Amino acid sequence: MAAPTVADDRVELMARAAAEERERIYADLHDDLGARLLEMIYGAPDKATADRARAILQDLRDVVSRSRSEPGTLLDVLASIRSEATQRLSAVGAELNWQAADDLPDPALDQATALHLHRIVREAISNAIRHARARRLRVRVALGAGRELMLELTDEGGIEAPVPEPANAGTGVINMRARAQALHGDIHWTAGTLGGTKVLLKAPLPPECVA
Repeated sequence: MAAPTVADDRVELMARAAAEERERIYADLHDDLGARLLEMIYGAPDKATADRARAILQDLRDVVSRSRSEPGTLLDVLASIRSEATQRLSAVGAELNWQAADDLPDPALDQATALHLHRIVREAISNAIRHARARRLRVRVALGAGRELMLELTDEGGIEAPVPEPANAGTGVINMRARAQALHGDIHWTAGTLGGTKVLLKAPLPPECVA
């Protein structure tokens, strides 16, 4: 094996410096923006505004924390999503009804897949709180006939929000569609069976789960 050259040492030093700078930026983001968002949460004039700040804080934590750690398995990610959903809904006086199938596989997920799942559910909850003023949110997780992940979110009660159309979709809906496409999956909206709106996400699982 060839001995390291001066150029190799320089590349290593540059990579180390870049990593240290990235860590410094992460720390500044967490300490500065995180503190300001907490002030917004506790000083918000209403629960919906506080939830909006709380969702942004979770997005920040995605950048600061999840980008520096292993995402875990599917069940790990779903447990994290459930915990966050429970906290957000409880803070606005709403209830989470979580229903997960017993036969769900537990493959390891890469960072991008975990992040897309978190962000899709987070945006769906934001819409249920802000637009539908939901009192309850039902989340169903199952394995589809094609061995794909089936994720269904239905707000129960509150105001029946219109089903978004491609022509007038907001930024949140557009981002959810883009994340579903990044998962090589599909997402669509229908009228909820118990009132409100139902969000349906279908995305393939890693190849080892389909064998």
